[in-house]
Parts: sequence; C-alpha cells; structure tokens
Amino acid sequence: MAQRIIVWDLATRIFHWSLVTSFFGAYLSADSDYRVLHVMFGYTILGLIGFRLLWGFVGPRYSRFKDFVRGPLAIFRYLKSLLSKHPEHYVGHNPAGAVAIVLLLLLGILVCASGLLSYDERWEDALKRLHALLSNCMLVIVFVHIVAAIASGFLHHENLVLSMITGWKEGEAGQSIPGKRPWAGLVLAVAIVSFWVLALPATPFQSEAGSGNDRVAEEAVVAGKAAKPVAMSSKSERL
Repeated sequence: MAQRIIVWDLATRIFHWSLVTSFFGAYLSADSDYRVLHVMFGYTILGLIGFRLLWGFVGPRYSRFKDFVRGPLAIFRYLKSLLSKHPEHYVGHNPAGAVAIVLLLLLGILVCASGLLSYDERWEDALKRLHALLSNCMLVIVFVHIVAAIASGFLHHENLVLSMITGWKEGEAGQSIPGKRPWAGLVLAVAIVSFWVLALPATPFQSEAGSGNDRVAEEAVVAGKAAKPVAMSSKSERL
C-alpha cells in the first residue's frame, strides 16, 4: 500500500537548489558589472559538484550513482515506456533524469575549468568562447531537465519539484531511506553561506569604472588573497 516515504535527504535537496541558484546567479551576473558575484557563484558550483561526486558514493540510497546511472538499453526502455499507458516508475531518479544529471555535472566541471583557464593569455580568447558555449549548453540541459521533470510528474501523477523540496514521495514502506541525514545538509548549508559571506565585498554591484576594490574582492574569492579569479565573461559569454 502506497504511503508517504522519505526519498531525498536534506543534503541532496540543499545541493540541488544551491546548484540551481548558483548556476542562474552566475549566468545572469556574467556582465562585468557583477564580476564578483559571477566569480562567487562559479566557485560555489565547483564546490557543489565536488560534494555531489562524493555524495554519489557515500550518500543514501537514491543519491548514489549506482542507484540511478544505467546503460543505454535501460534508458531506451524507459523512454519507450513513456508512450504506453503504464510507463516505468522509479522512486528515485529515472534513467532519463540520470542522463541529465551526469551531463550537468560534467558540463559544470568543464564550464568552471574553462573559466579558470581563460586567464592564461595564450588561450584566453579561445577559452572564453568555449566558456560561453559550454555555459549555453548547460543552460539548455537545465531547461530540458525542468520540462522533463514536469512531464514525468504529470505521467506518474506526482509532483517531482515538490518532492525535491520536502524530501517526501509516495511509495512503499520498504522504499524509504533510513532518515534525512540532517547533519550533512546543515554542514553543506553552513559551508555555502559562510563562503558567500566571506566572498562578497560590502558593495558587490560596483561598476567597471570603480573596480579597484572590486578586483581585490574578486581575487580574495579565488583561493586566499592572491590567486587570479575565474574568467569573467561579457554579456554574451555566460556562466
């Protein structure tokens, strides 16, 4: 008999919504007027992906890669079932959603890496173009993932967005994870907020004309106080 079960632990949910916030924050702040915010969100994305890679091996059941990363046959079978009256249902991530997750993690790494490396003058122009291209590819995957989540929720009569907020879904008693692991989620949340507080200057929206202090704050975000910041894109070079 179906009942309310815990599927998504607190850390997984905080990761998910922090990544959403950081990606759109970085993408929308790519204009040079918001360069400190762009750097801050870019490094947040990199840190979040590092956490998710670790959590994919030590996290609870439905957050582990072995639970949702499947081969091409399983992906094809799931997509084919969506055309039938009884599509395959998964308590955790379905095979199509798993593809989006893997792509977003890989693209996130490449986007951040290209932003960092674009400060090498030998490859600056090429890497900035690559940075913009990868950022836009990631944006496309994000929107495809959103549409697919809404469509999947409609087909399976469940609210996937709400479940990623509350952690609860409908399922059998034996399908629930042991607990929400609040300690991991709280540690992650404190780490994110602490980084943002330390990274942001008193006036993060300085214009390019008065960017002396902005540059100092930007460099402080990177790795202490001296390293060069992640590459800042123009309006057409988004992350």
